[in-house]
Amino acid sequence: MSRKLTYADVEAHTGRHDLWVIIHGKVLDLSKFVDEHPGGEEVLVDQGGKDASDAFEDVGHSPEARQLLETLVIGSLDKKV
Repeated sequence: MSRKLTYADVEAHTGRHDLWVIIHGKVLDLSKFVDEHPGGEEVLVDQGGKDASDAFEDVGHSPEARQLLETLVIGSLDKKV
């Protein structure tokens, strides 16, 4: 996970077919996962381009969901910018 991304980078990806979020400082590309999300696509799209850490934790995801999360990581948030 050496790719550093800024908030501006993430904010540019808010569409259903181009969807990035931040969870605990990691940037995830959810574009290919939207159709598979058990909670529906709307909850993901609503968080698109944002830090979704609190929303992710509020739901109480399973260990399996947390493992899946790691497969969607495309970089880390560069908080210096």
